[in-house]
Amino acid sequence: MNIFVAKLDFQSQESSLRTLFEGYGEVDSVKIIMDKFTGKSKGFGFVEMPNDEEARAAIDGLNEQEFDGRTIVVKESEPRPKRNDRFGGGGGGRDGGGGGYNRNRY
Repeated sequence: MNIFVAKLDFQSQESSLRTLFEGYGEVDSVKIIMDKFTGKSKGFGFVEMPNDEEARAAIDGLNEQEFDGRTIVVKESEPRPKRNDRFGGGGGGRDGGGGGYNRNRY
């Protein structure tokens, strides 16, 4: 199960987050999301646990508990919504679709 962890302290480390979740069972992976421009934590991450029963126990046991001086939010991760286009803007290709830059205009 993929678990979403929010409100992390910006100094929290993946290794200490892994240790926290291993108290509930096997952990496949831990990823704290970093800002690609500053290299600093965005304050949230994901923990992957292969056993759903252990993952649910971790969610129940850790949600709204203190970790690294902050009260964290722990819940089952929701799948990312699929995007219909590559660039996230209007649609319809080069000659139409609205909402976007028209390079043929200038």
